Amino acid sequence: MTHFTKLPAVLLLADGTVFYGKAAGKIGTTTGEICFNTGMTGYQEVFTDPSYFGQIMVTTNSHIGNYGIADAEVESGHIQISGLVCKNFNIPFSRKQADKSIQDYFQEQNIVGISDVDTRQLVRHIRDKGAMNAIISSEIIDLDELKAKLAEVPSMDGLELSSQVSTTETYTFGDEKAAYRVAVLDLGVKKNILRNFDDRNVYAKVFPAKTTYAEMEKDFAPTGYFISNGPGDPSAMPYAIETVKDILAADKPMFGICLGHQLLALANDIPTKKMFNGHRGLNHPVKNIIINHCEVTSQNHGFGVVPEAVRASDKVEITHVNLNDQSIEGIRVKDKKAFSVQYHPESSPGPHDSRYLFDDFIKLMQ
Repeated sequence: MTHFTKLPAVLLLADGTVFYGKAAGKIGTTTGEICFNTGMTGYQEVFTDPSYFGQIMVTTNSHIGNYGIADAEVESGHIQISGLVCKNFNIPFSRKQADKSIQDYFQEQNIVGISDVDTRQLVRHIRDKGAMNAIISSEIIDLDELKAKLAEVPSMDGLELSSQVSTTETYTFGDEKAAYRVAVLDLGVKKNILRNFDDRNVYAKVFPAKTTYAEMEKDFAPTGYFISNGPGDPSAMPYAIETVKDILAADKPMFGICLGHQLLALANDIPTKKMFNGHRGLNHPVKNIIINHCEVTSQNHGFGVVPEAVRASDKVEITHVNLNDQSIEGIRVKDKKAFSVQYHPESSPGPHDSRYLFDDFIKLMQ
């Protein structure tokens, strides 16, 4: 296990706010959009979720690293966050099943972080001021130099990122003899989504982000289509919107999660918007208004569909709403076999409140 003396580090926000702390992970400099996650556990799943690509993550739980890193619990091939801000970066870990410490993990994957920060004060600031870009450094302490570097970072608004995290080669997951074949458009898919398909007798083939409907249909002849979660601005993805429109035109069964939900809305002429802070955590109450049922959900998104446009649409109907802010959490397309949700049913906050959505997709394919 690695032992080291913590060097000083600095966090600078785009509005000029500065936080000082101690170096965590690799010594270096990193930039991204700063956001916070309210989950009390699951830090490893958060770090490896491709939807967080390009973001500096602030964790609100006071201890990060305390149960170590288990190689089997990743959601993708590597850490996806740009950097980490936390209160306590716990290098010694307590879990026998863990393979390594968080410090070894971050150094191995070149991730820069900062600890010993008053994360309560920081989160309150972000909640008041909204999401913004930030820079962490444990090698540059000069604020003018950091401001110059931060000025070069593009806004998340208008940024297309899914093609950067998507697979470059097609691959399969599950049993080839399974009853159902699902084509997965990989915009940043999480491994646990594929596991949930495998659990339901689905053979999945995962395609790169820019694969067209015609290419997937010809290559795999799937029973249904899945549009995955992922990072960036959905409105900057005309290629994916076109693919979703083609699947709808062919009237194929389709299910979308998170970014997939936003793309289904855009394919039906419903605009999306950058949220002031987004939803990131394991405790968001969502109501299924079709069956009058409440779910505790896991969420991770900085963009959302425009509620007024959904309500005015004659193409879709609302299926789920967020009970905290009334944002639209689920839709289904009228007269089509297509639906989507803004949250993550493959996660386990409820613990399994939302898994029925995978079963609903199976029913659509029957």
